Amino acid sequence: MPEFVRYPDPVLEQIAGFCPVDANLLAIGRDLLAAQMDARSYGLAAAHIGICAPVIIINLASEAAARNDVLLFNPSIAAVSETTGLGNEGSVSMPGIEVRIARPVWVILDYQDADGRDQQKRLEGFAARCALHETDQVNGVFFLKRLSRLKREAAIKRFRKSQSAG
Repeated sequence: MPEFVRYPDPVLEQIAGFCPVDANLLAIGRDLLAAQMDARSYGLAAAHIGICAPVIIINLASEAAARNDVLLFNPSIAAVSETTGLGNEGSVSMPGIEVRIARPVWVILDYQDADGRDQQKRLEGFAARCALHETDQVNGVFFLKRLSRLKREAAIKRFRKSQSAG
């Protein structure tokens, strides 16, 4: 199992600026893919493996048990729906903690593929939630920042308690 950085590691709040898709970014993508396969998570950002880089991977399979992992370089949000939905979110950097977060129900995501070509993809439902969550992470926004202060503090307290008990 890969070694993921743990909250509150500073890399989780770093903003990964645009980088050309080159050998270095592709190597980070390979490492992220290996981590995704080992962890069987729905999505990861490079920050989760301790690297501040604009690389995410998300599982686009329609069924949770299936795998369709896609690497996205330099992801950015082009548009989102005005309609939001609540859903559970967690992080490999804060294992054991899940919270309900409101997110847009669809997103249009701009990104580059492994060849450095500009792409755009519309995602809906759970795939949109994953893409928004991981793109937030590229922008230095850990998922707890989407909660009220009170709910964020409660989640952090539960996490610390679970870490001291484990």
